Amino acid sequence: LPVREVGAGLAEVIKYGLIDDAPFFEWLAANSGAIRKLEPQRLIEAVRKCCESKAAIVARDEQESGVRALLNLGHTFGHAIETAAGYGVWLHGETVAMGMVMAADLSARMGWLDGGGARRIRQVLEEDYQLPVIPPPSIDVTQYLELMATDKKVAAGKIRFVLLRAIGRAELTAEVSPELLQQTLGAGEKLCRRQ
Repeated sequence: LPVREVGAGLAEVIKYGLIDDAPFFEWLAANSGAIRKLEPQRLIEAVRKCCESKAAIVARDEQESGVRALLNLGHTFGHAIETAAGYGVWLHGETVAMGMVMAADLSARMGWLDGGGARRIRQVLEEDYQLPVIPPPSIDVTQYLELMATDKKVAAGKIRFVLLRAIGRAELTAEVSPELLQQTLGAGEKLCRRQ
């Protein structure tokens, strides 16, 4: 696969460490060079860990009524970016990487995840795995909100987000302050202007 496609796939691998396995997340950070070069032993270990994690989550929630939604960390934001940018502009894993950084930012704003954890997530995605983490500046807050309102995780008119209590501890919630959400959505615009 082209390097960009590999990176997009690895964003989904990193997601598993963030959801429920902080040591795996740190192992991915420590082994990023070998994994990005597709070193067989480390790649096999990463795939094995992801398969085990997904199997355990799916076994706990075969009907997709609760914990299985955690597999969508970064996807509510990412799907909005994909749709707004137009199919094919960004790879799915690239938008998931952006979305995970946005989810970490919102988690930190809510007081769930400490600022150091949010920065660590961005560092691993951006520096260790060379993934894009800043959403396109062309998407404004209103457009995000409109697109996220159609996400499959919306329930009873409320957008449900997979957020982080800590690295390795994700949680599904619809109890998000509109003001804090708008701050996170607007932060991407500010980051883009500073680049």
